Amino acid sequence: MYLARDGYDVQVAADGNAALDAVRSLRPDAVILDVGLPGIDGTEVCRRMRAAGDWTPVLFCTARDDEVDRVLGLELGGDDYITKPFSPREVVARVKVALRHASSARSPGDARDVVKAGELQLDRRGRRVRVRDREVALTATEFDLLEYLLVHPGRVFTREQLLSEVWGYASAVGTRTVDVHVAQVRAKLGDASPIRTVRGVGYSAEAT
Repeated sequence: MYLARDGYDVQVAADGNAALDAVRSLRPDAVILDVGLPGIDGTEVCRRMRAAGDWTPVLFCTARDDEVDRVLGLELGGDDYITKPFSPREVVARVKVALRHASSARSPGDARDVVKAGELQLDRRGRRVRVRDREVALTATEFDLLEYLLVHPGRVFTREQLLSEVWGYASAVGTRTVDVHVAQVRAKLGDASPIRTVRGVGYSAEAT
């Protein structure tokens, strides 16, 4: 109701299989997945989406308040996590952030279309990342995190700063979500990852 009131076209699926069918047929701009869906649960729906090469932004919704469950959702490729009970306005705000991440909008203050770091090449306009001759699939949030660090080369950001600048709000998962996303980006980029940990402070990256 709140999303519709803000002008979004909302479709509802009652279980995991129906959710997968809806994602395939409707090609939504974002997906809110309840972890406790009957049949195939929400985390499995997300895993199958990512395995099929579908990087539509996914926001998990759950009554579980266990950090392990929340981190698992992020590791499977989720972009955000909302724990019940929550404010409906918060859901709308987070959907807006997820859609902003998925858009091709370029970061202000830097006109470069392509940012390079060693063997890594980040195409800001096309929102693509390549390592040597291999294209690397990142979620919208992973891309925005990597892009933000690369367009501010050498600058060290705290986890709180990254939550504010990349996510746009204080995530329910807290600063742990930054660590999980950094770990995911590093795993996908391998030894080409430009992100370095600054002990006791946060993260930085070098562009060339």
